Amino acid sequence: MKAILARTYGGPDVLELTETDTPEVGAGSVLVRVKATAVNPVDWHIVAGHMDGLLKVALPVVPGFDVAGVVEAVAPDVTEFAVGDEVIGYVRTEQVQHGTYAEFVAAPVHTLGRKPASLDWEQSAGLPLVGLTALQALVAVGAGAGETVLVHAAAGGVGSLAVQIAVARGARVIGTASERNHDFLRSLGAEPVTYGEGLAERVRQLAPEGIDAAVDCVGGDAVAVSQELLKDSSRVASIVDQQVSAKGGHHVFTQPVSADLEELATLADAGKLTVHVDRVLPLVEAAEAFRLSQTRRVRGKIVLDVG
Repeated sequence: MKAILARTYGGPDVLELTETDTPEVGAGSVLVRVKATAVNPVDWHIVAGHMDGLLKVALPVVPGFDVAGVVEAVAPDVTEFAVGDEVIGYVRTEQVQHGTYAEFVAAPVHTLGRKPASLDWEQSAGLPLVGLTALQALVAVGAGAGETVLVHAAAGGVGSLAVQIAVARGARVIGTASERNHDFLRSLGAEPVTYGEGLAERVRQLAPEGIDAAVDCVGGDAVAVSQELLKDSSRVASIVDQQVSAKGGHHVFTQPVSADLEELATLADAGKLTVHVDRVLPLVEAAEAFRLSQTRRVRGKIVLDVG
């Protein structure tokens, strides 16, 4: 099968398109024929060697966690899925080596859910990691109906999903973004504010009594600003700031959970959740996808079309 491989740590230039063996399906797993996969910052951080303290990475490595595809084969003990099922997944296993930038991936069933019927392959591929991250962050801070939620970097992959999920849960959402993305945030149901110096004051103009919960997707001083605005300073979750727990908040390290994937699919099929795809590139252009992701100026998702 064709796959993108990094034989050594480095930048986008270490990625190569190669032929490799189709993975074998072990107990509790299925073989997925990949239709599309999404590019996430964690992918290029892994290839750069930045994630060794958090993840067990083995070289050579096929990057990628997100998948949308069709079940090609199932292990004898698998009852959750059948050949031909359309699935999405956040395929993170104990050892990071055989990722989703490939024509096939072996995926444990707990990392998969049903593909939303309302989303195409590219949108579906962009949903799992960012959707799970957003959902689990909102759950961590207990964001619910009638509350005001602040989402930092609300136009990005995770942020745009956090906005939609919070709105679907009945929350009022204030989202930070550059002015060029304000109309985009309004289309998702958020009230936009420009990030940068003076952010706390701008949020107070919209929410004079403070905010109930906050999700940080950008790092920097986002946690500090959030806690300045929060009624309860513990109700902040960060996907970036690993020191947030020491500050009394919640650090979110995304977990593959089938039930959460099913919840995301249900929201999508109810018309409450969509994935904005910024760019679709062929698998062979994975290095260019990395470079685009590294600019951190992507609205929504970069997706690789696998076939």
